[in-house]
Amino acid sequence: MAGAVVNGLLQVNDVKSSGEDIQTAIVPLLKLLSLTVIGLLLANPKLQIIPRATFKLLSKLVFALFLPCLIFTELGESITLQNFVDWWFIPVNVLVSTALGCLLGYLVVVICRPPPELNRFTIIMTAFGNTGNLPLAVVGSVCHTSDNPFGSSCHSRGVAYVSFCQWVAVILVYTFVYHMMEPPMEYYEVVDEGGEIEETLPLNDISRPLIVEAEWPGIEDKETEHSKTPFIARIFKSISGVSASSVPDLEVQPAESSGNSPRSIRCLAEPRVVRRIRVVAEQTPIQHILQPPTIASLLAIIIGSVPQLKAFVFGNDAPLSFVKDSLEILGGAMVPSVMLILGGMLAEGPNESKLGRRTTIGIIVARLLVLPTMGIGVVTLSDKLNFLVVNDAMFRFVLLLQYTTPSAILLGAIASLRGYAVSEASSILFWQHVFALFSLSLYIVIYFKILPFI
Repeated sequence: MAGAVVNGLLQVNDVKSSGEDIQTAIVPLLKLLSLTVIGLLLANPKLQIIPRATFKLLSKLVFALFLPCLIFTELGESITLQNFVDWWFIPVNVLVSTALGCLLGYLVVVICRPPPELNRFTIIMTAFGNTGNLPLAVVGSVCHTSDNPFGSSCHSRGVAYVSFCQWVAVILVYTFVYHMMEPPMEYYEVVDEGGEIEETLPLNDISRPLIVEAEWPGIEDKETEHSKTPFIARIFKSISGVSASSVPDLEVQPAESSGNSPRSIRCLAEPRVVRRIRVVAEQTPIQHILQPPTIASLLAIIIGSVPQLKAFVFGNDAPLSFVKDSLEILGGAMVPSVMLILGGMLAEGPNESKLGRRTTIGIIVARLLVLPTMGIGVVTLSDKLNFLVVNDAMFRFVLLLQYTTPSAILLGAIASLRGYAVSEASSILFWQHVFALFSLSLYIVIYFKILPFI
């Protein structure tokens, strides 16, 4: 009889513990959802409480001030030279999640059969998740809960881990994504030959979609001569002997007309394919990588890894501690600002899309449901191989988040920069962020359950 009573009490405690775990996982997302709803109400075109131009200015503040301040203060204080070595799997995990996402995106293309000109777009939207603003918001909200399972240093470690992978994601965006989002050759030729002139909005027109500048303000200043043309396709198409006349003339002048300069000798000695690869590399906007958040990450890593510099900036007795405290106050505005901007973006609603309902559902299922399941397997295997920091639940939680977030809002800016699938990007990002409210809730509950066993 006594044994039955004890077993009953244990079952009651287990149910209570399970309910508390679910509440601990759900409450942080409810906080973020509340901020998003506030932003949605403020930006609602019927209420018109705050004009859309205000959200664009707020996005610039996040990009140029709030986010860099948060990254610098938290990453700089947490990182050391030893941590720099121990955290090596965080950027590697970004590459692994992107590779798996590309594989799932290809399967979506095969199964759902989107319009041919949107095949590469489908792969990119499935592969590249939000590795910056949204994970920072989730971590900040989770750590704001008093009974979070990550301890007293939850926020500083979580922000440091998320910030440490930012540079990898930025490099991928400005190299691989930039070229994958190039307008398809066939699509470009149809538009060009049709003689239709697409009406373009002025560069500073406040009616430009918020999604275009939500994570990359001032994108119009980054446009180059080849940003909206199928540059790579025109260069490499002649390799197969097709439409050679449409390929730009990359041949160099004869030696007698151009002199004996080292540049002309080098070009004459280069094979045609190598020369074309070099031209493509020269057109890659690698210089755009040095944006304020990236610069803040680099400064934090440099200062945090050198003990003498770190003692000068971080710590209660540091000579520049007042500067660090000021930046920390500014960084505290990042999470609410990001969620308000997200609400403003959702208030615009989905644009018309040629992607098709089946492909849209395929991307959402692959990105928000299938990829997180694969991420659990990758993180569990990595732990078995001793790739992860020992006994650090936040480290594992951040790794899992990299598989769970919807597609990066930055992809909307890249689509606008390249002039390729802008409406489709706006539509798919809208629906992904709507359904991510449910998928994030589901998987954070799962993560909290399995973290003690990973």
